[in-house]
Amino acid sequence: MVISKQELSALIEKRVKQEFSVSVKDANDRQMYQAVIGVVRDILQQKRAETVARIDEQDAKQVYYMSMEFLVGRSLKNNLYNLGLEEDMKNIVADNGKNLNVLYEMEPDAGLGNGGLGRLAACYLDSLAAQDYAATGFSIRYEFGIFKQVILDGWQMEFPDNWLEMGGAWLLPRPDEAQEVFFDGEIEEIWSKDGLKTVHKNYDKVRAIPYDLLISGYGTDNVGVLRLWGAKSSNEFDMGSFSRGDYLKSVESAAKAEAISKVLYPADDHLEGKNLRLRQQYFFVSASLKNIVQNHFAKYKTLDNLADKNVIHINDTHPSLCVPELMRILMDDYNYTWDKAWDITTKTLAYTNHTVMSEALEVWSIDLFSARLPRIFSIIKEINKRFCEGVYQNHPDKRNIIDKIAVLSGGMVHMANLCVACCYSVNGVSGLHSDILKRDLFSDYNDIFPGKLTNVTNGIVHRRWLCQSNPALTELLTELIGDGFKTDGAKLEDFLKYKDDATIYARLEEIKLQNKQRLAEYIRTKNGINVDPASLFDVQAKRLHEYKRQLLNALHIYDLYRRVKYKGEVIQPQTFIFGAKASAGYFMAKEIIRFICALGNLINNDPVVGKYLKVVFLADYKVSIAEMLMPAAEASEQISLAGKEASGTGNMKFMINGAVTIGTLDGANVEISERVGKDNIFLFGMTTPEVEAQRTAGYYPRGIYQADDGIRELLDGISSGEIGGNKFENIVQYLLGSDPYMVLKDFASYKQAQKDLTSAYADKNRWGSMSLVNIAKAGFFASDRAIKEYADNIWHIDPIK
Repeated sequence: MVISKQELSALIEKRVKQEFSVSVKDANDRQMYQAVIGVVRDILQQKRAETVARIDEQDAKQVYYMSMEFLVGRSLKNNLYNLGLEEDMKNIVADNGKNLNVLYEMEPDAGLGNGGLGRLAACYLDSLAAQDYAATGFSIRYEFGIFKQVILDGWQMEFPDNWLEMGGAWLLPRPDEAQEVFFDGEIEEIWSKDGLKTVHKNYDKVRAIPYDLLISGYGTDNVGVLRLWGAKSSNEFDMGSFSRGDYLKSVESAAKAEAISKVLYPADDHLEGKNLRLRQQYFFVSASLKNIVQNHFAKYKTLDNLADKNVIHINDTHPSLCVPELMRILMDDYNYTWDKAWDITTKTLAYTNHTVMSEALEVWSIDLFSARLPRIFSIIKEINKRFCEGVYQNHPDKRNIIDKIAVLSGGMVHMANLCVACCYSVNGVSGLHSDILKRDLFSDYNDIFPGKLTNVTNGIVHRRWLCQSNPALTELLTELIGDGFKTDGAKLEDFLKYKDDATIYARLEEIKLQNKQRLAEYIRTKNGINVDPASLFDVQAKRLHEYKRQLLNALHIYDLYRRVKYKGEVIQPQTFIFGAKASAGYFMAKEIIRFICALGNLINNDPVVGKYLKVVFLADYKVSIAEMLMPAAEASEQISLAGKEASGTGNMKFMINGAVTIGTLDGANVEISERVGKDNIFLFGMTTPEVEAQRTAGYYPRGIYQADDGIRELLDGISSGEIGGNKFENIVQYLLGSDPYMVLKDFASYKQAQKDLTSAYADKNRWGSMSLVNIAKAGFFASDRAIKEYADNIWHIDPIK
């Protein structure tokens, strides 16, 4: 489908007149914004209809990607770019007195994710569409997303993010495919001549309404879809209660149901939060699987071939209820026997593990789980019973660790164990992470199911994070190596032929400066801080968590402050930039934000130190900010404790924009290091085996404090109240107490790596070469490559012809 500029212009004019009864010349910015989105959405709908027809005609196998998050960011620019319409639309809007960039800024980021997990899922949908695979994503239509972060006096405050007001225009409601999801109630088992029949009674019923967000593919007519479920009560209004004057009770059912799709990740540090999160997970899993199975049955009149025509992929443990829910649907709704349902289920489901962190592996108390999902719990009990019996009989060497690998143990339901025991494929997301899964976390399963555990290293949509976010660099690359890299990231390696060309270093530096100036203006406007674009931009942008060690970065900044302030050192001017949200109930993460902000206030207002250092915390970090931040960054902070970060994707986005990594050998940093070489990355800290050895020997940070004069001065300075008059006792006690992520142990090594980095930055030719090599070697980390590995090695699907 090709559309000319004239046709596009006519469509815009027609929509403005139909919707707002004004001419396109007289339309205001919001009217133009809605008209442009409406026209693009209509084009995508037509392409989607054609895509569905091709899938049906070719009887293509489909993949369904189940994820609690899809951090898609803004859609308008991405869709125009992928459709090849951006330049025409820019001119049409300009011809009518408007600016397309203004329209871009009007669109909020879709509030459908939190961090790397959601952004990865969005990248994968983009690459699936671009490479012509038949794919659908499933998640929840969060009304308020994660939250809008505001920093007040250093404290993170959370406010609702009403993204649907301006971003909801992309969503196409499909009430014709609504599903019903059942909670609570009781289970009755009835024996008859036909066997055991399980009946779920007295349940609460919630309606799931689907909304489709269409996903364009770059340079193709293929359009995928992200289906988002909104929760509605089946009994929205109780007329009897209203008539009796009990007005609150009359809408109680609706409020309870709709809470399911209000907010992403409600705080689960209390029972009600846990209850709501469990309801969210089952809600979207049940609605999605019913939808998939119904569509398949309508086409084939059987479910015997479900696994031949579909793959249902579980992205992290949140959708792990796919396992018992698919069993339930097959047995209760379609009368399959246990053995046949199990055979279909275990051939249909695949699972990606994204973390070794215990809190993200998810466990639920049996009391809560069995009350909310009684039928699902009865199925999990049977899965656990059969799995444990199989291990006992077939793997006698594992009998003493059955409790460790069981789905039910210690009064808890272990969701990661459920996935590994039941899915036909389990993969990690970087070489190191997958090795840890095989060697440690899932080592016993690896013995029981040899060959099941595999690896697919994460990737990013380089068309968005390079071509759209950094057009000047894209133009330079296109000039030098052609535009083949846009569809084949591996061709970026052709840029290496300029590795020793100082004139190219100068052009890279000029492009970087332009991007830094744009970011500096944003910081001046939003934060009221004047930063010097000539300074080194050192960036750490990712979810705020102890294991990501923003605290290590902050401690080093405080060390720089004291060296300049009290020792008169002259240092490389640096601007340290943080972007991060802390979970609403995560006290220590919020305390680290407060510490960073106080440190920034101290340094930025110091007449001496402020000449050399600036510290900026960008509030409400999201995709649209990242698209401006990544091209401006020069040093990429990837400093998690080795063995804790599964992969990371921010490291890849920084890398492809020419930033140089300072990091530990953790996650995908290992593979980045292997590709760019040790001379083009700044590595520090313990390796994963050294971390484990230190943990086994016992970690005593107070001993480090007592033996290291520099660390003692830093912590004593923090305790003295020097930073904003606050002693930050929680921070000091954390570093000297438990500190499971060993900040003080790696501090000296990190400090040396920072010295090496600033020394390299002072040598323009050396830094230019390092930056160039990072760009050239980033092609491996394109999500197109990752998706092809999934398609070929795990999903066994072919592109639509």
